[in-house]
Amino acid sequence: MLFSEVSSKLMKMEATTKRLELTSILGSLLEDAGDDLKELVYLIQGKLAPDYEGVQFGVSVKLIVKSLASVSGLRDEDVNRLFYKNGDLGTTASEIREKMSQRPLFNEELTVHYVYTKLLELAKSSGSGSVKGKIGIYADLMVNSHPDDIRYITRIIMGKLRLGVADSTILDSLVHAFSSKEYADIIETAYNFHPDIGFIATLLQKGHIENIKKIGPEPLIPFKVMLAERLRSIDEIREKMGHQASYEYKYDGLRTELHQKGETIKIFSRGLEETTENFPDIVNNFRKTYSFDSIIIDGESVPYNPDTGELFPFQMVSKRRGRKYQLVEKSTEIPLVMFIFDILELNGKSLVNMPYQERRKILEDNFKDNEYFRVATRLVSDDPREINKFFEKSIEDGCEGVVAKNISPESVYRAGARGWLWIKFKRDYQKELADSMDLVVIGAFNGHGRRAGTYGALLMASYNDETHAYESFTKLGTGFSDEVLFSFPKMFSDLIVDHKPAMVETKMEPDIWIYPQIVMEIQGAEITISPVHTCALGVIEKDSGLALRFPRLVKIRDDKTAEESTTTNEIIELYKMQKKTK
Repeated sequence: MLFSEVSSKLMKMEATTKRLELTSILGSLLEDAGDDLKELVYLIQGKLAPDYEGVQFGVSVKLIVKSLASVSGLRDEDVNRLFYKNGDLGTTASEIREKMSQRPLFNEELTVHYVYTKLLELAKSSGSGSVKGKIGIYADLMVNSHPDDIRYITRIIMGKLRLGVADSTILDSLVHAFSSKEYADIIETAYNFHPDIGFIATLLQKGHIENIKKIGPEPLIPFKVMLAERLRSIDEIREKMGHQASYEYKYDGLRTELHQKGETIKIFSRGLEETTENFPDIVNNFRKTYSFDSIIIDGESVPYNPDTGELFPFQMVSKRRGRKYQLVEKSTEIPLVMFIFDILELNGKSLVNMPYQERRKILEDNFKDNEYFRVATRLVSDDPREINKFFEKSIEDGCEGVVAKNISPESVYRAGARGWLWIKFKRDYQKELADSMDLVVIGAFNGHGRRAGTYGALLMASYNDETHAYESFTKLGTGFSDEVLFSFPKMFSDLIVDHKPAMVETKMEPDIWIYPQIVMEIQGAEITISPVHTCALGVIEKDSGLALRFPRLVKIRDDKTAEESTTTNEIIELYKMQKKTK
């Protein structure tokens, strides 16, 4: 496939504000991709491989500027001036290429495969002379491109394609192109267990739906962890669970999935990032303590005081994420215990379709508590007094609260999904409103007075995991420290778009549209009916949505993706429970 065909479709996708039209355009592009499909879907993701393979472009703005200057004869400062005017390196590259010539300067045919191969070569270029090599590769792509081609190639390299295409949109488009809606849930489940969109795309293109149905947990391939809904009282949880629940401590640590196959042990974060090298103590202690052919466990790594057994808060363990140096010292300074609460695979057998109680028994049979690994503390009961005592004990022991887990025969492990099989309950939720929510920034309003020069308020949205849309829910203007407030222009500079992204649903018109990526934890006083906001539009009342009153910022959640934010369905349940109490 010629890359110019891709550029043409990307331009149409960039221009639309309609989700269905976006999916349709993308579906037709994928349908025509032929042998280039796998490489094409990676490029549309702005990647060269799935996240867990750790392939990075390793290209800075400065390097692209130098490349553009080198190939065009302009000075670096001239390129920087154009970049400052445009606010987008892709548009800058396109303008420079247009002035050079409309036709490619060489006769190399710019295909999807050629672009992908060159970008992979660029990403793998390292060591002495790598900067010169990367400049040469980008220059090669520049001179063989039309202006529209280099615009999108540059944006792919910089990770700023910003078309409103999340992984869920690509999956919907693949279904549109190669399958039917009846298999949509099966395909999504397969992707949640094997989050490699190129792999899934290839199977769909070949019509191998039976192979997709068989996809489950695979050692050394990270999965999207199962998530919990929330309610604000034990009685509501008991009722929602049909009085069939187990209660586990909710630990305040780092979500950890540990995989072992043969001699290899890998650790992944909830964001599918491999973090093995950051936790050598967990790896070494597991290797010394256990022996399996293969295993996958899900749990929480929590910092603790080995002298007293006291658990420390999340902030302590977060100091070890992304660290490359002094890991041995940090392992001693901040020792970890992994609390294991689920098992997905053991010695070649998938366990995810077993009920929770059976998985728990297998877990207990294979793991005895020691200094480094412990099975999550739990209680099986429907006695509200006993459950509340257990909850209070969890707080006393340094935890956030409890997670209720369904123990019916339907209690399978649902990768990447929320649902009422798991429900979390924290002390915060005993207030009138379970008010801590993770919302996504979709827009900003210009500041005035003391806030001139930054943004005075942000437009926040929930995530509708059924339609894959971000629905406006509140306007946030309080809780900002001066440091955070005046960091907004820089924080959002790479995410500003000139029109409403296709996946955003809102009746409000902010001064600045922001591509939905940054998640913030928000507290509020009450959820109300709103004629302005689109969260749960028409669900509670016709032509009205839901809104959060008196929101304030708690913290920026750089550990969560936009698709992991609070869902619209979760907000609907919170509103119903709030109304029931009143």
